[in-house]
Parts: sequence; structure tokens; C-alpha cells
Amino acid sequence: MTRVLEVDPASPDPQALSAAAKVLREGGLVAFPTETVYGLGADATSPEAVRRIYEAKGRPPDNPLIVHVASPDAVPGRLTSVGRRLAERFWPGPLSLVIARGPGIAPEVSCGLDTVAVRMPDHPVALGLIVHAGVPVAAPSANRSGRTSPTTAQHVLEDLEGRLELVLDAGPTRVGLESTVLDLTSDPPAVLRPGGVTLEQLREVVPQATLASEPTGAPRSPGTRYRHYAPRARLRLVEATGAEAAQLIRRLAEAERRAGSRVGALVTSEAARADPGVDLLEELGPAADLAVVACRLYAGLRALDARGADVIFAEAGFAPDGLGRAICDRLRRAGGKCL
Repeated sequence: MTRVLEVDPASPDPQALSAAAKVLREGGLVAFPTETVYGLGADATSPEAVRRIYEAKGRPPDNPLIVHVASPDAVPGRLTSVGRRLAERFWPGPLSLVIARGPGIAPEVSCGLDTVAVRMPDHPVALGLIVHAGVPVAAPSANRSGRTSPTTAQHVLEDLEGRLELVLDAGPTRVGLESTVLDLTSDPPAVLRPGGVTLEQLREVVPQATLASEPTGAPRSPGTRYRHYAPRARLRLVEATGAEAAQLIRRLAEAERRAGSRVGALVTSEAARADPGVDLLEELGPAADLAVVACRLYAGLRALDARGADVIFAEAGFAPDGLGRAICDRLRRAGGKCL
């Protein structure tokens, strides 16, 4: 049975953090909130504990993890001058930096690679847990491998009940998409996974930063090779926006209903007002506020699954820059077929 401790997201109870830290130090698994999604944490210095993450998630053994630290000085490796400038600008926050792996981190974290992804989360619960534990914390998203990432403690329990010792419940996460991953071991530095820090923001510090092509060797970052973020329902992407998206979904939904499917739609407020004509509707928020759209993305997919959708039509006509790039990346990697 997984224990759940409710904590104040702004001022978490030190006793709750101490209890969770004790679980980590003893080799257990703790799910905890970050500003992005809930993470499944283990002591990053313990091979046995890190292996438990892979077992609990059913995660492929060549898919590396991200190490979470409470300050730039605790990074398990050497931050270059570029890395320090990025940390000064974006930490704490949703940016993971791939650097040369230093001593002390279990090889299982990096799947045997000589690099490691590290970040400093922007959440009092996450930072408090790391400080109380006294060790860096390896943590992928706290869900079964391939499934939609969790943005609430309830999402964690839906996937991992009984597979971990403790969940720290601090309510919904704020960003809703995983961190951006920037590889500082490549020249020029390359974004391996878009996320809450945009390429445009990174270029304000590192003008030469670029987008990586699809990996061909061993992945250096999570979320770049395998199918991720997927709902149980079939996912279909509509590369249009607003009323145009609603009109297209309405036509496609008719054919799905004739085939006996229960049809859901995940769309912006504008498309919702234009009536996409589906059985189940989840609203992402206004198209002009992509921060809200990103925050609601995973919760919306999970809600449509829970309501019994057989197929989900998701609005995906966002501009391929800024947060729009990250939103579309997640929808494509969730197995969404473009229409």
C-alpha cells in the first residue's frame, strides 16, 4: 500500500519532508511534485534504488534519468561557464542540462553513458525533499512507462499504486510539461527535448543553441526515442485551430461514431465554443495562452481516458515555436496521428 502525505505546496511541513527523505535514504521510492510534473524519486547514488525506478515504471533499461539537485553547487559533475550562465538564468526551473557525469552517481541513472542530465526544480516540496535527503535524487515522471505524465498525486496513484512507498501530494503542478533538455556536451549545444524553457529563451544566453535531430545512438535524454505521454485511447491530431479545428473534428467524429466509437476532443476554448460535436470534451484554455494549454494538456488526456473515450481528437495547430513546439512534440510522441 502506498502512503500519501498531503503537504502545503508553498510551505511544506518539515516532518513530512523528513519522512519522505528517510524513505529515499533507505532505498525506497517517493513521488513528489515539481513545477513540471510529478517525479518518481530515488537516491541517485544507489544502483539498487535506481533500478527500482525502472522496475516500477516498466521503463526500458536504455532510457536515462534526470538527476535533481537543490543548488548548482550540488551538480554531480562539472558545469562549464556556459552551464553556469544557464543555471544562473533558468534555475530553479524547467531546464535540464546534459553534462559529463561526475563520480558518485549510479551508472544506472545514465544507462552506462558518460553523461548525465541534471536540473534544479522550481518547487518548495521538491527542493525541501532533496535538502532533507542529503543526496541527489534521480526522478523520471511518476507514471507507467509510455503513459501520460502525471500532474496530480491522483494520477501517480492511478499508475503506480503499490509500486512505491510514498507520495507527497501538493496539488496540481504549475507548468504541466516536462523540462527542456539541453545537451551541453554537443557543439553547438542542442535541445534534445523541448519544454518549459523555450529555444528562443535559451538563445538569449547561448545564441548558437539549436534543435537536435532524432537520436540514432543511445539516447542521452528521456523522452526522445520511445513512445511517451500516450493515453489509452487512440489519439488523432488535428493540425488546425479554433473554428477550423472544430469543423474538422465534427466531420471526423461522425465517422467514428458510425463505427461505434465514443469520441473525445481536447481543444482550445475557441474550438470548444465552435462545437466540435463530440461525446466528451476537455478544454485546454485560450489559444493565445499557451502556458495554460501546456498546463492542462496531460490532465485533459487523462480525463478523457477516465471518461471512456475510444478515440481522442486533439487540436494541434499551434505555431512550431516557443511553448507551441513543446506541446506539439508531446502530442506527436504520444502516438498521435496527424490528420
